Amino acid sequence: MKSGIALVTGASSGIGEATANRLSKAGYKVYGTSRRGAQAGQRTFEMLPLDVTSDASVEAAVEEVLRLHGRIDLLVNNAGFGVAPAAAEESSLEQARAIFDTNFFGIVRMTRAVLPHMRQQGRGRIINIGSVLGFLPMPYMALYCATKHAVAGYSESLDHELRTMGIRVSVIEPAYIRTAFDANLMAPDAPLDAYRKVRTAVDKRVKEVVESADGPEVVAETVLRAVLAARPKLRYAAGGLAGRLRLLRRFAPAGLVDTGIRKDLRLTT
Repeated sequence: MKSGIALVTGASSGIGEATANRLSKAGYKVYGTSRRGAQAGQRTFEMLPLDVTSDASVEAAVEEVLRLHGRIDLLVNNAGFGVAPAAAEESSLEQARAIFDTNFFGIVRMTRAVLPHMRQQGRGRIINIGSVLGFLPMPYMALYCATKHAVAGYSESLDHELRTMGIRVSVIEPAYIRTAFDANLMAPDAPLDAYRKVRTAVDKRVKEVVESADGPEVVAETVLRAVLAARPKLRYAAGGLAGRLRLLRRFAPAGLVDTGIRKDLRLTT
């Protein structure tokens, strides 16, 4: 997969924009997408309107790329939004559904739209942007965590289904990444005073860590590595912290991991 037609969702800024730029520089013809539309500026790739929560919008964007090129070789599912630190109890069921509709079912919609064409081609790559929260818990981020666990499970299962058809699926798992994404987080729609103090403290701690985190280019380079791999892995850690957390989760005693998470977020026992 050294070149071809790539479709990258959520590419107006942050990880999506960095990934689209990196793939373009590597030789791909890249189409980025954005629900809100792209701001004016120089880009190395073209932009298409696309709302991953809309079946019609997904189908229209995919059909446009197929009309122009007759194929899609690479799909990078990046579109999604974050949730400000909050207790699970502080989000209504409607908000929970909205989070899943974008962060998980958006990936399902895109995959279902692209797969028939990749199967016909007999080749293709699908890269899903997950998170270390796809294998680790995160207090006060339960719903976001749940979407990333869902992405990880979906990606691994899908890869097993598609290998014999020449299609491979990988999930990229970064830790904290410094992007504008972190400045526009969804606030809980049912806040409770019982959680206010701890919620505020966790939010402050997360912002401190994000300020010194890697930029989105770390994720973009990891995506390219997965795309170019002759034998791609199911999971790729993006950045040093993500790699260390994966090792801890795999080899450290569960009690030590549990204590480390609470200590890092400065939670009481």
